[in-house]
Amino acid sequence: MTDKSKAQRKTGAKLSYDSPVILTFALLALIVYIIQSIFPATTYKYFCIYDASVSDPLFYVRLFGYTLGHANFTHFISNIGMLLLIGPSVEEKYGSGYLVASMVFTAVAGGLAHCLLTDNLALLGASGIVFMLMFLSVGTRTKDGRIALSFILVALIYLGGAIYDMIFTSDNVSQLGHLVGGFCGIGCGALIDRYRDQRKTKKRRYA
Repeated sequence: MTDKSKAQRKTGAKLSYDSPVILTFALLALIVYIIQSIFPATTYKYFCIYDASVSDPLFYVRLFGYTLGHANFTHFISNIGMLLLIGPSVEEKYGSGYLVASMVFTAVAGGLAHCLLTDNLALLGASGIVFMLMFLSVGTRTKDGRIALSFILVALIYLGGAIYDMIFTSDNVSQLGHLVGGFCGIGCGALIDRYRDQRKTKKRRYA
């Protein structure tokens, strides 16, 4: 093979859609942000969650749509940047199917908790899903079944910080959403690991 052919092969690398769930979510969030910028009225109608009648079909659209909406560019970049940083490794670890289920569950749980526990407030942003991904990324236990120290530290820093800010800080950040996202990450991770362990046990039994 000539040097020219080798150079062509080196420069002929193609992009890989390596993390389809995370990349698709990030792309949808970008599209929604552009739509919000052009048509601001869509934010309240589709891309934030608030206490509304469950008979309204759009309530169920907002129950997931609020995770795609963001208040401004800084809000968008901070959430989607963290999502792209943590998400691909989580998707590789757990698989796309489990990750989609965890994200939908977290969105619905966070939206419902917000509607039930807050008054006259609208919530938007993917921070709850980001917190869920944080806890999925560290896992609750090591391979030998022990509780992971990294999990304890993440819980103390992020969940402890969210509780502190909820009590002592007054701002526009939904600490409730962070807490719900963190607990969803813990619960989803534990359930997925348990289900996987059961499947492995059955395979060994019937081998």
